[in-house]
Amino acid sequence: MKSIGILVSIVLVLFFAFSGCNTYNTLVEKDTKVEQAWANVQSAYQRRADLIPNLVNTVKGVAEFEQSTLSQVAEARAKATSITVDPSNLSPEKLAEFQKAQGELSSALGRLLMITENYPELRATESFKELQAQLEGTENRIKVERDRFNAAVADYNASIRKFPANVWAGLFGFDRYSPFEAQEGAENAPRVEF
Repeated sequence: MKSIGILVSIVLVLFFAFSGCNTYNTLVEKDTKVEQAWANVQSAYQRRADLIPNLVNTVKGVAEFEQSTLSQVAEARAKATSITVDPSNLSPEKLAEFQKAQGELSSALGRLLMITENYPELRATESFKELQAQLEGTENRIKVERDRFNAAVADYNASIRKFPANVWAGLFGFDRYSPFEAQEGAENAPRVEF
């Protein structure tokens, strides 16, 4: 009788150890997917930042217009590229700071593209058309990568909240991630005036 009790105890301990190891490995895999998705988001934003100097130089070479707009684009790009967020520390505050800087860059870039409408010779320039098409494609990539990041975050967050994984997640220190959210005022359509 005593040996059966010991055997049952050993089986229970092994079951919980196996369950804990399996849950831990699953959470590590999902955590890594969130980090990879975040790296892809940053890569898409970096692509946009890399295209902007070429666009600014193309505009400078063809159009003689307000230098302040070009300066604003350059400053916004510098600010956006200076803010990096470590994927292992994706706090809501750091994510909001990153989104704000990227939003300022998007706004400055939008102003630059609106002003270029006054320069038909610029719009007809092949390099400008190509850069504009690349920027449009890059904006689409950014959206796709943000969506993939949010999907990875949702999957991870759901996993650490389900029983019994929530017990192991708490023991192993797995915390929730914050998803990308629309910026304040994004529900209002932008006004374009020429």
